[in-house]
Amino acid sequence: MEILVIGGTRYFGKRLIARLLDAGHRVSVLNRGSSPAPEGVTELRADRNDEKALESVLAGRAFDVVVDQVCYTPRQAAVATRVFAGRTRRYVMTSTVEVYEYEDSAVPVAEGAVDPAAVAVDPTLPWEDPEFLDAHYGEGKRQAEAVFAAGAEFPWASVRVAHVLGGADDFTGRVAHYAERVRAGEPIAVPPVNRPATYVYVEEIAAFLAWAATETEFTGPVNAHSHGPLTTAEICAEIEAVTGGGRTEFREVEVGAVSPFSFARSYGMDNSRAEALGFRFSHSSEWLRKAISETLSQEV
Repeated sequence: MEILVIGGTRYFGKRLIARLLDAGHRVSVLNRGSSPAPEGVTELRADRNDEKALESVLAGRAFDVVVDQVCYTPRQAAVATRVFAGRTRRYVMTSTVEVYEYEDSAVPVAEGAVDPAAVAVDPTLPWEDPEFLDAHYGEGKRQAEAVFAAGAEFPWASVRVAHVLGGADDFTGRVAHYAERVRAGEPIAVPPVNRPATYVYVEEIAAFLAWAATETEFTGPVNAHSHGPLTTAEICAEIEAVTGGGRTEFREVEVGAVSPFSFARSYGMDNSRAEALGFRFSHSSEWLRKAISETLSQEV
C-alpha cells in the first residue's frame, strides 16, 4: 500500500512508521523538516497549515491511506478535507481520550458519547495561539473530528488514543514528574476523588494504528486502549518498585493544579468497538512495569 503519515517522527508515530515499513508498505512522511524522517521513507516537506504548500508538495501524488498524527484544530482538518479530496482512498486521524474530558461516567465511555456530527465547530477561535491550543487540546480534536464528519469526500476514521505509557523517548515528562516526587517523598497533588483512567502501551498503540491503516476499513471514531484502567496509586507503586525505593505521599487539593494522571472526572474509555472489529488489546498488568522501566531507564 501507498501510505502517507503526517507527522510521525517521534514517540509512537515513529514506531508506527517502522511497523508499516516492516510490513512492506511504501511510506511517505510529511512534516516541516524540523525532525529527520526515518530511513526508508519518502520525505515530503511542507507546513500542514499552508494549503498552497501542501497542494504543491502533493502534486501528482495519491495514497491508499493517510494517517494524520498531528491534526489538532478544525482549521487543519478543513485544509486536509480540501487538499486530500481525490488524493486518498481513506484517512485515519489520530485523536485522543481528551475528547471525553467533559464526561463523568460510572461506566466506560463508548464512542457515541461524543458524536462528531453533533459537535459545533468554531474556526474563529485563536487556534494558532500555542497557549490557547494547549489549554483546549480536547476541544481542538473534537472540532477536527467534526470537520471530517461534515466535509470529507473520502472515508475517514478517528482513533481516540488513551494516555500512552512506555518508551525511553516519552517526551511528556509525566512519569518523571511522579518519579521525582516519589524519590524525594514529596507530596503529589491529586483531587479529593481521584478517578482511574484508561491507558495504552506505546508499542500497542503503534500496532493498533498500523492495523487501523492497513487491515480494516472501519469509519468514524474508535477508542483505543489496553484493558485494565489504572489509578494514580498503581502507577506510583510501580515507580517505587522500579526505582527501588522512595515513598508515595498524596495531597488532596480542592482547587489548583493536580498532577498528571490524576482525574476528578471519570471518562475511562470502552474499547469494545475496536475489539469487535478484530483487534485484541492486552491488559495493563502485562506491560505496566516494563513501560515505567523504559521511561525511567535514563534515570534509574
